[in-house]
Formats: sequence, structure tokens, C-alpha cells
Amino acid sequence: MAWILLASAGQFLNAIVAILDKYIVSDEKLLPKPFVYAFYSCLVTGGWIVIFFLGWIPGLSEIGLPSFENVETPTIQVVGMAFLSAYTFFIALVSMYDALRRTDASSAMPIIGSVSALASFGLSYIFLSTELHENFILGVILLSVGTMLVAQTLPRVDVFVQVFHSGLFFALHYITMKGLFLETSFDDGFFWSRIGFVVFTLSLLLVPAYFDRVRKQTTGVSRKAGEIVLLNKVLAGIAAFMLLKATDLGEVSVVQALGGLQYVFILLIGILFAQWLPAAATDRDVRPQIFFRRMLYVVVILVGFVALFT
Repeated sequence: MAWILLASAGQFLNAIVAILDKYIVSDEKLLPKPFVYAFYSCLVTGGWIVIFFLGWIPGLSEIGLPSFENVETPTIQVVGMAFLSAYTFFIALVSMYDALRRTDASSAMPIIGSVSALASFGLSYIFLSTELHENFILGVILLSVGTMLVAQTLPRVDVFVQVFHSGLFFALHYITMKGLFLETSFDDGFFWSRIGFVVFTLSLLLVPAYFDRVRKQTTGVSRKAGEIVLLNKVLAGIAAFMLLKATDLGEVSVVQALGGLQYVFILLIGILFAQWLPAAATDRDVRPQIFFRRMLYVVVILVGFVALFT
């Protein structure tokens, strides 16, 4: 079960990334437009192909780092799935960033995680032949109740629609990646998916409206802002690699279900480090009644996860 610990560590990094994302998309001096931020996020994600060069260092490939030796000429199925993984990830990011611009990360991320987990489980049954078990209905009910409780903290229905849309496309992304790993191997699938990210992202610049949007919103971004964005995307890349490796080793739906831990980490980081974090990066409402109410949501969601996957 080492892949569960790997996925949990990845969700911890994702909690930090979510808080930084909230800060970045909320501060108009940084990179305020979700589309442009998603553009650079996908481009940097594709840039993680450099991790293959670490495989040349003796011993590192033996601990799970990908190697060029395992990369093969792609089939049409691999190419199609690589581009589909890039498209679904980009769409999920746009919706998530726009939602984070409008509400707290502690409100948006648990719903995204819940929707992604449920959708991953259903899609796994349809496309990956994952069998449903007797606790599935109970798990669905508990997750739905927990999600509705969390949804009460959202300011508007349109934000809920955005996070639901984001969670669905994150599920599609990880199901596609799992299918890609089954079609070939982890190293080969990871390599061509990163190529797909870069090609897909750069192809957006061929659309004049998208090119102008990226160019105008990139001009004037300060060096400090660029460094914050780069740092955040490096952490996101590490987390993504850990989750993809866990997805390859285990069940994609379980890995997504562990996204509930991200909500717990966001709450704890917000409470422990609120005085040092920028106001735009965290929820400042740390009243005891609010805290315990949210912890109740966490318990309901986590019990739902346990019932769903045991």
C-alpha cells in the first residue's frame, strides 16, 4: 500500500498549491485571468519531461523515476489519449482557477475532490471494468451529504457549477492517464502525455483571440510574480507526478478519493499559518464554531470515502 502514502503526500503538496493558486488568481497584480494561468500551468506541467534526464543518474531509475529507455514510438491510441489528457486537464484548471478567484480554497477544493472521486469511480466501472461493491451506495450517499454541507459555504450557485465541472474533468483526466498507462507503460505514457501537454498548450496560440489574451495579460507581470507562479507550478508538478505514479500502481478512484485529505491539509495550514499568509491566500474565519462545523464536513466525507472503498 505504499502507493496510498505516495498519493497522500501528493495531496499535501496539492493543498499548498491550492492555497498559492488562490493567492495568485485573487491578486490582480499577479496573474488574474484563469485562462492565462491555466495556459502557463499546462505548459509548465508539460515541461516536467525533464524528469526523464534524472533517469540517467545511476540508481534513480530503480526507485521509480522514468527513463528514456522505456519510451517507445507512440501508437495512434497513445497520441489520442495524450492529447485528451492535456485537454481535460486544461479545462479542469480553467474552471478551478475561476472558482478559486470567487471563493475560498477550503470551500472549493473539497467539492472538486468529491466530484472527482465519484466520477472516477463511475468512469472506472465503465471504461476500466472496475467492479462496484455493496458499500458503494452508502459511500455515494455519505459523499453527497458531505458535499452538500460544504456547498453551503459557497456564495453562489454558479461557483458550485464551476467546481463540479472542474471535478468532472479532473476525473476524466486521471481516467485517461490510467488508460494510457494500461495501454503502454508508466514511463512511455508519462513521456507522451507531457509531449501532448506542450503541443496542446502551444497550439492554443494559433487562435488569434487566445494569442492576444495570453500576450496582453503576460505583459507587465513582475519578476516576483513570475517566481511565485514558477515555484507553485514546480510544487504542482511534483504532486502531479506522485499522484500519477500512485494511479499507475493502484486504483485511480481511490487516489482521487484521497483528495479529501487535501481539504484537511488546507484547513490545518490556514489555522496554523494564517498570520503569516497573505489575506488572499487563506480563509481568515477561524471562529471555533466555523472550524468544528467544517471538521464535521471532513468526517462525513472521509467516512464516505472509507465506505466507498472498503
